[in-house]
Amino acid sequence: MPDRRALKFYQADVFSGEPFGGNPVAVFPDAGGLTDDELQQIAREMNLSETVFVFPPTDQAAVVKLRIFTPTQEIPFAGHPVLGTFFILAELGIVPVKESMTRVMQECNIGLFSVELHAEDGLVERVVMTQPKPEFLGPVEEAEDLYKVASALGLAKHVIADMKWPIEVVSTGLPVMIVPVRTLTAVRSIRPDASAITDVCRRFGANGIMVFTTVTVEPTATVHARMFAPSIGILEDPATGSASGALGAYLVQNRVVEVTPTTEIVVEQGYEIERPSQIFVQVESEHEVIQTVKVGGQCVMVVEGVLKF
Repeated sequence: MPDRRALKFYQADVFSGEPFGGNPVAVFPDAGGLTDDELQQIAREMNLSETVFVFPPTDQAAVVKLRIFTPTQEIPFAGHPVLGTFFILAELGIVPVKESMTRVMQECNIGLFSVELHAEDGLVERVVMTQPKPEFLGPVEEAEDLYKVASALGLAKHVIADMKWPIEVVSTGLPVMIVPVRTLTAVRSIRPDASAITDVCRRFGANGIMVFTTVTVEPTATVHARMFAPSIGILEDPATGSASGALGAYLVQNRVVEVTPTTEIVVEQGYEIERPSQIFVQVESEHEVIQTVKVGGQCVMVVEGVLKF
């Protein structure tokens, strides 16, 4: 048998302070020399919603460059993979944490963005990332389209058509269709049709559908959400940083929440698939125009291993 390569990897649960909650991400801190095919094969083998490969930056302003893969494809940007990666890099000492808040720049396929590491006694308590400025890419209004969205989610059309807020595609890096629903019971009753969701997302240029209600399980949460992205290999995601940024922008833009210059939002997600998650979103506005969206949360290391291939 020929010699096999060995790569160290780590796995963290993101948007949770306890193991087995939040959204797991696998991180390979030293991915130099891997081909695109190998990166995709490894992500398929890890079989998580995302796997992150860390490379030296091409821009000297950044500390690292991240490439992010689902089991089926590379994506240009994501939320929980970035937070989990920087938590792991801090734990390993690759990114030094010297103060209560350390800000660094990360490079990804859509540019440079800042990441904040909030620490106490040298231990990272929360990781926060700045996302691209939101883009509101248009509402879904036609009766036939509303029927298709509802049908893809296994809901009656009136459940989504009778809301006072729009169904809208919003992006803070990745476009997502935001669907408001009145009750927690309705959100929990969703039975996603992967093929139909993929068709709807393709029609509207979205990567997935995020459904939310203002009725929550935890009293500290602002909204309860579920995220479906079968078109990129994720039927249901337990905690979605990129979509939560888009959702936060939507909530502020449509005045679903009380808006202040700095609006704080807590998204609870993953409860239906037994991975409860808490995602913290901060939306900064000036003269009723959104200026900045930040997404953050806790992380916990759960796996350290070696991949041989």
